[in-house]
Amino acid sequence: MPPGPALFDAVRHALSGDGPAVLPLSPDLPRPALEAALAALRPTHVVTPDGVRREPDGVPTDATVIIATSGSTGPPKGVELTASALTASARASLTRVGAHEGERWLCCLPPAHISGMQVLVRSLLSGSEPIIHEGFSPGHVAASGADHVSLVPTQLRRLLDAGADVSVFRTILLGGAAAPPGLIDEATLAGARIVTTYGMSETSGGSVYDGVPLDNVDLEIGADGRVRIAGPVVFSGYRLREDHPFDGRWFVTSDLGVITDGRLSVLGRADDVINTGGQKVVAGVVTKVLAGHPGVRDVAVVGRPDPEWGEIVVAVVVGEVTLDDLRSFAKERLPAYAAPRVVEVVQAIPVLSNGKPDLAALRDPSRR
Repeated sequence: MPPGPALFDAVRHALSGDGPAVLPLSPDLPRPALEAALAALRPTHVVTPDGVRREPDGVPTDATVIIATSGSTGPPKGVELTASALTASARASLTRVGAHEGERWLCCLPPAHISGMQVLVRSLLSGSEPIIHEGFSPGHVAASGADHVSLVPTQLRRLLDAGADVSVFRTILLGGAAAPPGLIDEATLAGARIVTTYGMSETSGGSVYDGVPLDNVDLEIGADGRVRIAGPVVFSGYRLREDHPFDGRWFVTSDLGVITDGRLSVLGRADDVINTGGQKVVAGVVTKVLAGHPGVRDVAVVGRPDPEWGEIVVAVVVGEVTLDDLRSFAKERLPAYAAPRVVEVVQAIPVLSNGKPDLAALRDPSRR
């Protein structure tokens, strides 16, 4: 079903304990992906515009909401979230941004992803009806009348490019992917109040705001350099699976990070480490450096197979730059082996429906 009042009511009943758990799935999913999600997550009922059908092989759950991962590298996982985890996150978020009762939230992110789902939960706790958009239109967003909105960097970029008045929102929560450094500065100069968020489905969405964990959330960096999160916001497990990335009470993320003066900086994903000529390069670190080049509007860095080096560092760029420009710029700030060996200029960085860069398409241009 498309996002709208029916989904909001279903989430309301699920959180109150009066209704079944909710597994939101976008009707825009390709048929094979939708069938893979239903096969892996086994709901007891499926709601479509044609009505409700019972699934004979469905398995009940004690969770309140289940968020399906993208499944881009295999069958999707179902992140099981309890009402207490979702509401703990939403309450801490409302407190941190200073949101008041009755203020309205705009949901222009897919509620099949945790960022969109949490907009609905915050609305319930605020005692207000969310404003729900089925898609993203800069004009409609700016004219929505909402007090608060949750966006990904690509959406904020489109708002600024369209000349939209971003100061109309009391808060813009910005997450889902790392923002180019200039983007936040540009939005702030335009009057926006930006709060950056870090988190994932397994932590009920953003659990670190502007580098500082929300109330009752614990944060540390493990011996392997990975970010670890604990607290009431952490999920209860993966649906119908025994594996989970817990280490005692800690959820071990796939991200590398450092904590300086109590603030978290995310360096990049542990699985985005590029091994080039025996040297290890963290793609996220190179991305942040290249984003500082004046000719770069947006950039993503990935590794691609190479017969000589094993992998090479590739920069996919929106802007007007050359390979020599970026290599020289990178070498002044990073070890020479971390400088990109290929620069590919594109009109836009390919992204997934949740706003994160599509790493599979970036690594293999034939998949675009």
